[in-house]
Amino acid sequence: MRRWIAGAALLAAAQLGLGAVDPGAAQAPRLEFDPLPAGSYELQRIQAAPDATLLDAGGRLVRLASLSRGKVTLLTFFYTYCIDPLGCPFAYNALSTLRQRLLRNPDIAAGTRFVSISFDPTHDTPQALRNYGGNFIDNRRFEWQFLTARNVPELMPLLNDLGQDVSVQLDEAGRPTRTLHHMLKMFLLDRDGEVREIYTLAYLQPRVMFNDIRTLLAERAGTPPSAR
Repeated sequence: MRRWIAGAALLAAAQLGLGAVDPGAAQAPRLEFDPLPAGSYELQRIQAAPDATLLDAGGRLVRLASLSRGKVTLLTFFYTYCIDPLGCPFAYNALSTLRQRLLRNPDIAAGTRFVSISFDPTHDTPQALRNYGGNFIDNRRFEWQFLTARNVPELMPLLNDLGQDVSVQLDEAGRPTRTLHHMLKMFLLDRDGEVREIYTLAYLQPRVMFNDIRTLLAERAGTPPSAR
């Protein structure tokens, strides 16, 4: 996996502080390096993306495998009620900015999707997903799926398979009721459902992700990326 020296970006992020914010309000740390040109590098194959049965914002059962193949996919986990500006709101803001860039390149946008899965099925019902995703859901210009699980036990194998560490809240009988987590990760999947990059806070930069998406889309075609 590629790594850059990004101490200044982390410092900038830390200076944002904590407090209640709306989903799109968190500001990305300033990019302190120039991303490599799209197509000038190769992203390693990390692992196959796991499958899971989930619920979409309409309450319909969906298989994650159907949403992790055929397009380049950015997959992340979130809470609808997260207020940590370096957690879910930061990821939401980064994805929203990346979405705008993708829409300026329709061919690339058509080959890309976002998948956001709730950490907390207890609270984040399909209705909560609809309220959170708003106009991004069922938008014909770009595919952004907001998903939740039916319960925590069904969600845990997916988190474990992806190495997404969580702490689990138990009820009096020792049964898992919700997961608690604020270490931000985002997974970039190719069109075959292989994880090719894992972004953490310092590297979750729309310019970087855009070039990575272009690199993966050009990989199978065998042609150099041509978009801006």
